[in-house]
Amino acid sequence: LDEVLSNSDFVFVVASVTSENQGFLGADAFARMRKGAAFILLSRAGVVDFPALMDAVRSGHIVAASDVFPEEPLAQDHPVRTLPGFLRSAHRAGALDIAFKRMGDMVLEDMDLVDRGLPPMRSKRAERETVSRMRSKPVDKN
Repeated sequence: LDEVLSNSDFVFVVASVTSENQGFLGADAFARMRKGAAFILLSRAGVVDFPALMDAVRSGHIVAASDVFPEEPLAQDHPVRTLPGFLRSAHRAGALDIAFKRMGDMVLEDMDLVDRGLPPMRSKRAERETVSRMRSKPVDKN
């Protein structure tokens, strides 16, 4: 991770929040990034220390872009709204018509494989060990 942060002009973060990585990227990580590098957060805000990210941008060390925030919808008076060097986007990447169509296509492709006695390519059984680490867990209906 140190090598990636210190040698990259662009760092993309696409990760689920788990018990191991919540707040994983903080002030130390942002300080290791190249001056002027771009940090792009496209998954879950919980994997970063968001105030530390804002501080790194505010200092001019890095620039950032994100479509996720610690609390959504983002409050009208949230300081990230007026922070130069921080590009905000609505958290809608997965809600595009083309994304829904592609998800449906993937489900149908997997169903076709299962019908032919083959294992699915994308649909996987949730392993107990993995699910137990996820911050957003299925609701227990007992």
